[in-house]
Amino acid sequence: MSLRAHAVDPDELIRWCREHLGSPPVEEMFRSGHLSAVIGLRLADDREVVVKVRPDTPRMAACVEVQRRLFEAGYPCPRPLTGAAPFGGDVATAEVHVPGGAALPSADRAASVFAKAFARLIRLAPGPDEVAALVPVPSWAAWDHAEGGLWPRSEDSDVDLDEVPGAEWIDEAGRRARDRLRAGGSDVVIGHCDWLAGNLRWSDDTLLVVHDWDSVIAECEDILVGFAAALYSTVDADTLATVEDTQRFLVAYGDARGRDLSADEGQRAWAAGLWTRAYDAKFQHAAGQPITSLSEDEARERLRCAAA
Repeated sequence: MSLRAHAVDPDELIRWCREHLGSPPVEEMFRSGHLSAVIGLRLADDREVVVKVRPDTPRMAACVEVQRRLFEAGYPCPRPLTGAAPFGGDVATAEVHVPGGAALPSADRAASVFAKAFARLIRLAPGPDEVAALVPVPSWAAWDHAEGGLWPRSEDSDVDLDEVPGAEWIDEAGRRARDRLRAGGSDVVIGHCDWLAGNLRWSDDTLLVVHDWDSVIAECEDILVGFAAALYSTVDADTLATVEDTQRFLVAYGDARGRDLSADEGQRAWAAGLWTRAYDAKFQHAAGQPITSLSEDEARERLRCAAA
């Protein structure tokens, strides 16, 4: 697999900050990122900002608009400082740096507070018709892609997962989950499709900040909830939800929104969570890595919960 590492020209970064933030950087505080370069900077005017550079896609401007609208509604996300502005052949955005916080809330309330924060996000987010189209959808959420075959192409690999032999149980789980998702559906809303612990920070059980707003999509509510319920963590930032954790999240989400998930919504949520976990498992298998996103026994149990 050929990973697309993202290099950032330092002179271009200085020029971009001068033009779009009115001040050049004087210190790099940190640098991280996978599909993009995320750079924490202290500017000459003493502001601390985060500049994110990634390949340009049509959805970037809409992602920033959703983040801006949520910030203005009081949701704990960094305040955007720019729109999506050209950066060489890529695009960059800037936001206020929000430091600190813990990766997880208290263990005994994790499902409740993760679900409550997710329900609040969906409640405060603009309607899908209020912003530009949030497409293309990130690969790990693109269960209904139009590429042909079962699996969409990954953003960070040129490998066609449908051409990778082996791990038939992963393909079967993904296929059956996708078939269940194609039957019915709840209202389309805007939400976050990468509800990993690494993207959230907590102050005790209070949500301090949510990051990675490139991961907002417009999708059926039950599917978004299913992604979140399968991806959040209760014990450490690198361990995904167990079957029991997912069940607790789905119950807590219903409590948070004031209406339990219907039987159909619950089954589709289970199917969505299984699909995204199976996609990651297929990617891990293709890369020759240990399969940590899903086990065969867990896939079987999640399929049972999804009535798939």
